[in-house]
Amino acid sequence: MNKSKEIEKTLNKHGKFYISLELNRIKKAMELLGNPQNKLKVIHVAGTNGKGSTCAVINQILIENGYKVGLYISPHLIKYNERIKVNNEPISDDKFYELVTSITGLAEKNSIYLTEFEILTAVMYKYFYDEKVDFAVVEVGLGGRYDATNIIKPLISVITSISKDHTERLGNTIEKIAFEKGGIIKTGCPVVINKNNLGLKTLSDIAKEKISRIYYPKPANINFNGKNIFEYDGSKYELALLGKYQSNNVSLALCTAELLGLFDKNKIKNALKNVKWACRFEYIKDKNVILDGCHNPDGAKVLKEALDYYFPNQKRIFVYTSLKNKDYKSVQKNLFGDKDTIYHFDMKDEKFITKSDIKNCADSVDINGLKALLKNKNKNDLLIICGSLYALGDILGKIDLCS
Repeated sequence: MNKSKEIEKTLNKHGKFYISLELNRIKKAMELLGNPQNKLKVIHVAGTNGKGSTCAVINQILIENGYKVGLYISPHLIKYNERIKVNNEPISDDKFYELVTSITGLAEKNSIYLTEFEILTAVMYKYFYDEKVDFAVVEVGLGGRYDATNIIKPLISVITSISKDHTERLGNTIEKIAFEKGGIIKTGCPVVINKNNLGLKTLSDIAKEKISRIYYPKPANINFNGKNIFEYDGSKYELALLGKYQSNNVSLALCTAELLGLFDKNKIKNALKNVKWACRFEYIKDKNVILDGCHNPDGAKVLKEALDYYFPNQKRIFVYTSLKNKDYKSVQKNLFGDKDTIYHFDMKDEKFITKSDIKNCADSVDINGLKALLKNKNKNDLLIICGSLYALGDILGKIDLCS
């Protein structure tokens, strides 16, 4: 039996794109499991953009300090296992299969319908408890207030940048979206937020009501002079994550480390140099390729700024696609220039846009077409494969871009 395929089959039965914003089901399921989430030290991270990068840096800092750390992220790129890691090692197929089977069986026996994300979240909390992790770094899936992960009293809450995304579920204003993200702020628990967060007023009001103290990171900056240098509180560190926008995310992580009493500069140095976060302005130097999961207008804007900063003079070839429920028209407006060549990546799935949805599209390519582009492009042309993380995962599952 292929346990990985069985896991995927089981999870897909529960609706890959179906979301229900309420917590009763996950709470009932966790009660049947003995509420393992209540026995964990959780750092809970919400926001529109930058959640994953912030989680990755916090996770790496904790590991460098010698702790056993659980990391929960979404979505995955190739295998579901990527979402649940301990010290950067994904959960094994055997353990994953065991937990998915036992949790879905328990839920069905007690007439509890769990969505895909609720199953994954239940597996994550149980697995981290079984593994006796010292800390769990948990990324919110959607919103915050009614996200399945939000059944804890965290050690620290962290809220990254807020912009308009998932407006059909979270609201169409920054204030409404911030209110949903601010749902992870809990009574008496500290919260870390950048002062330039667009939802700061709303988040501050929630924190005041919850008697939760807000901590603001010190000013930070990133400069590139052959090396990517992150500057924070008078010190300079080499940072593996490209993109000037990462200054906001990394400063949140460092402020969190300070709150935990874990600001050893040598360990911070090692963490920032070694941190990895796939498909977020990930540069594959030998192929001159960028992978980026920019799926909303703000993500596209910061990708464009990063391209202008790191690769100002290179011709750009984009391979792009998007889910139809995203604001892909604004993404294109923020990202593409008049001199860029743009290809549509065909996912052959009705949930994704088509070639006709992309302005000035040169052509539509499938996996074979992308392979041809990679083989035949001028080595000095920068190829940017971007848009949906689901599409990037599909590509990486079929093309080894790192070889």
